[in-house]
Amino acid sequence: MIPVCRIEDLPEGESVRIEIDDTTPAIAVFHAEGGFYAVDDTCSHQDASLSEGWVEGCFVECPLHATLFDLRTGAAACLPARRPVRTHDVSVLDGMIHVRPAVREEAVVA
Repeated sequence: MIPVCRIEDLPEGESVRIEIDDTTPAIAVFHAEGGFYAVDDTCSHQDASLSEGWVEGCFVECPLHATLFDLRTGAAACLPARRPVRTHDVSVLDGMIHVRPAVREEAVVA
């Protein structure tokens, strides 16, 4: 598990980008609809940081071409993206948000 930040440091509707190492893709952690979600930070359509996007309910809008990704499943909800982004497990322990990166493989449509 990788510590991200304290829950009070990630307000509802906001995100934070974490970088683990040179071989692991960056992860975006979101606080949306009362929960915490983590997805790969890079849009599956083109190289854009999802942590710089806009949170709408349980979706993040890519800042480049406005594709919506479901933060719960990683699924692309509209074009131009067709492929999902990978999701990661999030837990809160003693007020601290932690992420467990998913096994490195292609995202699967839920």
